[in-house]
Amino acid sequence: MKGRISRIGSYAISSSIRDHQQQPCITCTTFNILAPIYKRLSNEDQNFRESDCRTYWFGRNQRILDWLLYERSSIICLQEFWVGNEELVDMYEKRLSDAGYVNFKLARTNNRGDGLLTAVHKDYFRVVNYRDLLFNDFGDRVAQLLHVELIDPFSQCRNGDLRQEILIVNTHLLFPHDSSLSLVRLHQVYKILQHVESYQKEHNLKPIPIILCGDWNGSKRGHVYKFLRSQGFVSSYDTAHQYTDADAHKWVSHRNHRGNICGVDFIWLLNPNKYRKLLKASWSEAVFGMFKCLLRRASLTETDAFAFLKADNDGNYITYSGFCEALEQASQCCVILQLNLTGHKHGLADEETKDLWVQADIDGNGVVDYKEFQQRIWKTTWSDQRNDLNDEDEDGFVKSSLEQTIGFSVKNAVLFPPEVEKGRWPENYSLSDHARLTVVFSPIRMPCSRKNISTEEGCMVHAMGCSNSSSDSSWESLRFHEIVLCSMNHAVYVLPYRTAPILLLGRVAQRTIFKMITDFNPCKLHFLFIALGASERR
Repeated sequence: MKGRISRIGSYAISSSIRDHQQQPCITCTTFNILAPIYKRLSNEDQNFRESDCRTYWFGRNQRILDWLLYERSSIICLQEFWVGNEELVDMYEKRLSDAGYVNFKLARTNNRGDGLLTAVHKDYFRVVNYRDLLFNDFGDRVAQLLHVELIDPFSQCRNGDLRQEILIVNTHLLFPHDSSLSLVRLHQVYKILQHVESYQKEHNLKPIPIILCGDWNGSKRGHVYKFLRSQGFVSSYDTAHQYTDADAHKWVSHRNHRGNICGVDFIWLLNPNKYRKLLKASWSEAVFGMFKCLLRRASLTETDAFAFLKADNDGNYITYSGFCEALEQASQCCVILQLNLTGHKHGLADEETKDLWVQADIDGNGVVDYKEFQQRIWKTTWSDQRNDLNDEDEDGFVKSSLEQTIGFSVKNAVLFPPEVEKGRWPENYSLSDHARLTVVFSPIRMPCSRKNISTEEGCMVHAMGCSNSSSDSSWESLRFHEIVLCSMNHAVYVLPYRTAPILLLGRVAQRTIFKMITDFNPCKLHFLFIALGASERR
């Protein structure tokens, strides 16, 4: 069966294998199953919950398990799993274990009662490692990090000693009760990516696919979505259906406690051939983007916003002390602006505020002038990642001479119940207040770089620029539109507009550049910087 896969799970796998004999598939399901402690049974009595009636919660969760086991996804990620009820936990663990799954559960901190459950099928994966990620933040959020290796029937994808490994994350972010929680939610995603990056460095991992599953409690219009996109992640469902950001209204996955329907459940994919911005740079860009949106929401013009950040300074520039003072004033005025950036335990730490300042002070002279304010704060834009390092040939093999690894192509993605794929919520749906999302992936070979390094190593390198002309070998301070950092030992990163030591190559074709990189001796060359000068902006 080609084209649209009308049913998911085992049927999707078998049909995909029939169509793509050289590309066996795995499936991944994410599902917020609505913890009985949160499910209200009466509009009149808001305190009457499903957890008070065993017949209700037991029957509903049996039906959820029936569906999950019928679909038999390779990876199952559940949110709002009622870890506080031993009978329910035993029911899930027994039925999933009997069906061949290895299970990992994690309660939210502070004994909230619910948490996460991640299960992977032993027919598809060998578990390499598992980590609990405890945020200990507002909302007591947590995440799970699972490191697995693919096993048969994927041996035909093997290439010598090439291991087919994946990092899987399951999480459930804070609900955005108001815009003052935007920063908290960004912090939660930032912590997840920091943990993932630390784990990769600790275990000296080459770039491998990363799958982020869960209830993100935010739509394609939100800051979390844009932040993950800036790090190279793609929404698997949107990829499968070739949706753009303008298609956000075409599907939903949740009817929240306010009665609003929205699309908040995602399975994010990051392939090892993706360009990566430095994580800290993406974080700063995200905070400035949020800051700009909230200033505009407060009806501040560009001039007013600059004056607000300038504080009492008489000069036409912003000082660091004025910048900090403005952030604090904004937090004190959160009833109006709802910024809530500093001055409380969930706001920006001192080090994070300094990082923002470093990003804003482009020329490093200790102040932010009006032009820097425009570029870094007021007119900051979210830049999507570039294309993959190299294309495949017609047979699916990579033409590049770079070291290869295993990534994933998205074959299909399905939401259930089917009405939500048309942007509607069915009134007769009772399994949860969330839809179930399943994505079909096919492993493919693709290029990658050789080894991980930390983002801190990349951040350490910045001092002077070079001449705008490639024929001029003199070094001088120069501003650049962007710098691409190609490390011999890591994935390719896109650095923000900074002044840095570079080798100016101009507009050389990507394949030519990567050929040059591979021809260098990696023992002698640690970094190759490629920059587009001010006169070469696209």
